[in-house]
Amino acid sequence: MTTTCIPIKNVTTTDTAAAAKRFPLDQWYVAGFSSEFTDKPIARTFLNQKVVLFRTGEGQVAALEDRCCHRSLPLSCGTVEGTGVRCGYHGLLYAPNGQCIEIPGQERIPSKAKVKAYHVIEKNQIIWIWMPRDEAADPNRAPPDYPFHDDPRYKFGSGNYHYQSPWQLIHDNLLDLSHLGYVHLLTIGGDAKLHMNAPMKVTSEGDHVKVVRLMPDSSPPPTYRKAWPFGEKCERWQEIEFDVTHLRIWTGAVEPDTDAIDDPERGGFHMRGFHGITPETDETCHYFWSMSSTKHPDMPENIDAVIQQTAFTFDEDRTIIEAQYRNMLEFGEKASWIDIHVDAGANRARRIVADLIKKQAPAELSGS
Repeated sequence: MTTTCIPIKNVTTTDTAAAAKRFPLDQWYVAGFSSEFTDKPIARTFLNQKVVLFRTGEGQVAALEDRCCHRSLPLSCGTVEGTGVRCGYHGLLYAPNGQCIEIPGQERIPSKAKVKAYHVIEKNQIIWIWMPRDEAADPNRAPPDYPFHDDPRYKFGSGNYHYQSPWQLIHDNLLDLSHLGYVHLLTIGGDAKLHMNAPMKVTSEGDHVKVVRLMPDSSPPPTYRKAWPFGEKCERWQEIEFDVTHLRIWTGAVEPDTDAIDDPERGGFHMRGFHGITPETDETCHYFWSMSSTKHPDMPENIDAVIQQTAFTFDEDRTIIEAQYRNMLEFGEKASWIDIHVDAGANRARRIVADLIKKQAPAELSGS
């Protein structure tokens, strides 16, 4: 089966040394979800590097440099076969390790007939790709765990967006949920004043940041009412965990006078969001999201509506963030920022990313 070859505009492939000045390396980034990979190659760019992803007939997910070593046609313009991906120009067949294993009409395969291969692992229905500082080195740790995709207590839906904005603007947005009361009034919003005034606890350890807001005596927003038989009030929480390549956001509520909202084993309505933010270029990025939610026994069919509403909130976020970035470009150096109290988590995350880049950048690029 053939696949449509879609050109990627405004994308340049950089070497690892240049990438080290722009993005944290030696990291597992999100490359997609398991459900996306069927019988066609997928072209994506990660950290300015063009990649083709595919699932072989044996079920293995692989990632190669998106370039045939013969005449440089993107391998994503080709087809997936049982043992690899075949170039759509002259039929060279590549195995998941990047080695050419067949040249039609030619018995001898040159040793140089190969392309760069990336380490990829499929775990919890997420595809992770290792973006290394040293291309010859193997990953030094396993990808993160995200058990909620496989937890029978939850049902989840997923999707992905392409953003015309740098990746860290999305970090800023997700680490500060005070915007819910202004941007998401029809879904997961709620009382804007309550969001802005709720005590916010920000902690960090290593390369991780955690932000917690507890909001007792809240009015359930529309999405919550669709999924759970709340009355006029609920006890609401927001817990955000930042990792360099993704965020985990646990929000939800319990009915008054039931479980404590700081009890790790609390029941009630849960929304566990997974947010894989992977840079495409310096100015664009991928956003791979999923939402896992619990269901009330009296309202079991409302989970699909919750997932649809979640996707709608991400549409709203993308509109805001892309408009923000366009304005930043228009105003240029005039677009200076001030910080307010809700920015504490986002600022810590930016410092972590900046420190990682500074530590890894080669001396000739970092100016030291």
